[in-house]
Amino acid sequence: MTIDLLWSVLHLTALLGALGLVALTGRAVARWLRLPLVIGEILVGLCAGPALLALLGGPGFDRLLPDHLAVPLARVGEAGLVLFLVGVVHGLRHGPAGPANRALGRVSAGVFLLPLLTGLLFAGWVLWLGPPGLAGTAPLPALLVMLPVAMSVTAVPVLACVIDERGPGLGRAAPLALMSAILLDTVAWLLLAVALGLAAGGLWGVAGAFAALAVGLLLAHGGRRALARPRITAAAARRPTAAAVLLGGLALLAATGAHGAGLTAVLGAFLAGVMVPHDPDGPWTRAVAVVARVGRVLLPVFFVGTGITLFTESAGSLPWSATLLCTALAIVGKVGGGYLGALWAGEDRRTALRVGVLVNTRGLTEIVVLQVGWAAGILTPGLFLAMLVMALVTTVLTGPLLSLIDHHAASREPLVRTGGVP
Repeated sequence: MTIDLLWSVLHLTALLGALGLVALTGRAVARWLRLPLVIGEILVGLCAGPALLALLGGPGFDRLLPDHLAVPLARVGEAGLVLFLVGVVHGLRHGPAGPANRALGRVSAGVFLLPLLTGLLFAGWVLWLGPPGLAGTAPLPALLVMLPVAMSVTAVPVLACVIDERGPGLGRAAPLALMSAILLDTVAWLLLAVALGLAAGGLWGVAGAFAALAVGLLLAHGGRRALARPRITAAAARRPTAAAVLLGGLALLAATGAHGAGLTAVLGAFLAGVMVPHDPDGPWTRAVAVVARVGRVLLPVFFVGTGITLFTESAGSLPWSATLLCTALAIVGKVGGGYLGALWAGEDRRTALRVGVLVNTRGLTEIVVLQVGWAAGILTPGLFLAMLVMALVTTVLTGPLLSLIDHHAASREPLVRTGGVP
């Protein structure tokens, strides 16, 4: 090993350690503000790179993060995202027992259809009334699919954390919101493949994307049957570390294959999560947990890399009109859709309002979808920034809005108990 190579390895290791401190800072900020921990990591991670660039200047920042280390650091961040999403997808497939199909179907319809409509309204504004250059040069069909998809997703991992923190006080709103989010995020990933195919080659691109996805699903099915064999399951139980390494390697291989097929590496993580057998207390579920924890540790690298690239490639100005409109439509779509869907399912107004507020949690899933759209050239930097702010604002609002609903309910209870007399 040469001196230059050794120095590069030490430099990269030091950068990863510094990013670990960034993650700890973000978590501390989130605890102080009583927000989900991942939101603090996202905020601090996205701001860390641009802040250092402004503080050190171009030459100083280049010495801190030279070009020959920027690429491997970005690959580490992407690998962390893929590994983390394996655990997310595995959880989506095997969520808790939910409400009746009829109630779930009606809630899901409201949670999905109204956000799709508000997404189309936002797309129309971007194309014909928005600032010049905001829409970019992406094919029109790709943008018309991408924006509604981005407005309709819910961050299932963050939502699950919020439900866990709030406990049983959420009542039926918790399973209704969680199960509808699990169902609809799966549909959103498929629509994301459509948007990528339209951006790559129109209808032929969509056909190619779904052909690649179908091949991936067949391979995932075959891999799942292989991993479920008793001898392989027993070997995984005897060697849990080797099982986790194997699973992580398969996930990264699937991500590389998906990227090579013209799709996003995120879909590789989706396929790897589908491949893992369902055994709640079995060795493969434990291996998924290990893989997801490794990815969770590396996620700040992804956030910092995204922040550096975005804020250095864009003009650095936030399109305020697009941001305000996007945020308002996103809240109307999700809160309104969840509320109307739950009322249609026969829930009371308080439960319906809680459902709407819960599914308005976008968090990490939204940011991943936006990053995919930006990397594919569908979203301009201005649109990415506007929708990134929307994702953060809607997620941050979840806790305060739930507390406001609880406070209003508590203030009315004495009136109900006394027959309306204070």
